[in-house]
Amino acid sequence: MYGNTAHNIYAQNNVGVESPIKLIEMLYEGILRFNAQAKKAIKDKDIEKRVYWMNRSTAVITELISVLDMKQSGTVSAYLEGLYNYEIQLLAQAGSENSTEKIDECSNVFRELLAAWRETTNVA
Repeated sequence: MYGNTAHNIYAQNNVGVESPIKLIEMLYEGILRFNAQAKKAIKDKDIEKRVYWMNRSTAVITELISVLDMKQSGTVSAYLEGLYNYEIQLLAQAGSENSTEKIDECSNVFRELLAAWRETTNVA
């Protein structure tokens, strides 16, 4: 449900994306942007925007789960699946509790994942 939406958003906005590696990077960056907007909405007490941005972030995380290759890199994929699902739960808690701290926790994880992704996929 959410996965196709996230993919379609990025496909529409970035038609020229050629690399799956770049797409994953863009998905991580999207989560960080959406979380920042959700955090701002919480501070502004704007429930509608909070829900909108948290749903977008959740949709992107769901897309990340859907592209995991459990057959080729099972251990890493299984770990990431668990981590991604935890981050979805964390965002749900953040929404129900209006917790910017939980959004920050989620963003910190994806900031680290983005850095690790860039480091491991950097082709010189």
